[in-house]
Amino acid sequence: MKLGFVTAALPGIKLEPLADWASESGFGMLEIACWPDLGPSRRYGGVTHIDVDGLDKQGARAIRSMLNDRNLDISSLAYYPNPLDPESGPGAIEHLKKVIDAAEKLEVEIVGTFVGADQTKSADENFEAFAKVWPPIVRYASERGIKIAIENCPMLWKQTWPGGQNIAFSPVHWRRMFETIPDDNFGLNIDPSHLIWQFIDEIRPIYEFRDRIFHAHAKDMAIDREALYQHGVIDVGVNWAIPKLPGLGEVRWGAWMSALYSIGYDWVVSIEHEDRAFEATEDLVKRGFYLTRDFLKPYIV
Repeated sequence: MKLGFVTAALPGIKLEPLADWASESGFGMLEIACWPDLGPSRRYGGVTHIDVDGLDKQGARAIRSMLNDRNLDISSLAYYPNPLDPESGPGAIEHLKKVIDAAEKLEVEIVGTFVGADQTKSADENFEAFAKVWPPIVRYASERGIKIAIENCPMLWKQTWPGGQNIAFSPVHWRRMFETIPDDNFGLNIDPSHLIWQFIDEIRPIYEFRDRIFHAHAKDMAIDREALYQHGVIDVGVNWAIPKLPGLGEVRWGAWMSALYSIGYDWVVSIEHEDRAFEATEDLVKRGFYLTRDFLKPYIV
């Protein structure tokens, strides 16, 4: 297994100097941000470390050579939009296909993304849309030898309460997804932090969905118990779920890593840095990555 990180947390650094820093800092993989270059649309959205619009085979070879020289691999290409949004969904799907094409050129096996949701609709209504929108996307990826790894983030904050913008957030929904699309190249990018604030066991899903786990995010979550007392669970985490670096929250990392090893997972643990205490400057972001590296390193063999 290798330790990597999502490059979106360092938007001000171009890919090559970012790769220099990652290699010098002891990381082995990069989950490379591939949003369209339209400026930040949300936290970390809009970060472009590989411009998939302009990527040809020669450019892909150059990127691969640059990373190989630094003993780095690409764990996945990262683009997390809302393909089921009635307004932005068609454009998101168009760009997602470009990311899939880029993955093929780069010989990267995985693209990480969201299923999406229309936050104004019920789960049943969203799954009706999912059954129409997603099978062609998964088939498009399969034809190019690419796996789609769906992150289990509800994409829920004050502006999207109470529905959220990604229905792939819980085991009951994952089962429904995989019953609708049983294709072998359709799976999960498992992130334990989102299970913590939903009060879902973060270990058990690894065993239940062992054949669907393609990629793993390392992010922690703290629960502000005073804010939870004040606001209650109907607040669905808006005021009391606090993203943290691994080791600073409530994820049981020893058991979580043990479960990954137990199912034979042997790819990446990719740090998704969203800890606001380490975000104010580029130096703080890097310090956050160092802290997480040193915390997780004993688990990586």
